[in-house]
Amino acid sequence: MLTGNREFNGIYEEYKNLVLKAAYIYSGNNYHVAEDIMQDTFLKLYMGFDHLKKGNVPAWLFTTAKNSALNFNKKHKREMVTDDETILKREENLRESAEEEYLENDLAIERKELSKRILAGLMDKNPRWQEAIILVYYMEVPQAKAAGMLGIRTNVLHSMLHRAKNWIKKTYGAEYIEMNKKD
Repeated sequence: MLTGNREFNGIYEEYKNLVLKAAYIYSGNNYHVAEDIMQDTFLKLYMGFDHLKKGNVPAWLFTTAKNSALNFNKKHKREMVTDDETILKREENLRESAEEEYLENDLAIERKELSKRILAGLMDKNPRWQEAIILVYYMEVPQAKAAGMLGIRTNVLHSMLHRAKNWIKKTYGAEYIEMNKKD
């Protein structure tokens, strides 16, 4: 067990947002699921802290939250859940022109689909690139901290990010530019 509640509370306060962001992103932007995953991750930490190397806590938390979210997605892949927030936003954002609303919704869906394809493509091309991109650009983890979580030096992370961004531009750049011409 932990040497006291202070140590656990300190770890919790320092990393709760990181774990919540990881769970949120990997669970498909489902906040309620992300909260559950965050609680479960910290419970696992509390129960197995003695077997964990002290310097690996952030990486362990991130990996555990990510894997829990991915497992959740596998189990609930075919479920269709209606998000109450989405329904409320649609009601609040009624536009004078139904056509304008349709075009905006269509573009938002296209952007989300492109984002999913980019992340899936990154996973196929190089899973380490995907993990680096998610940590730095989606979760906004400082690069030095992200490098530590990935177990690499900062200059190696910079190189990974540069290569990943170039690959994304080369592979999806034309599609992105074409999509945004509609604006």
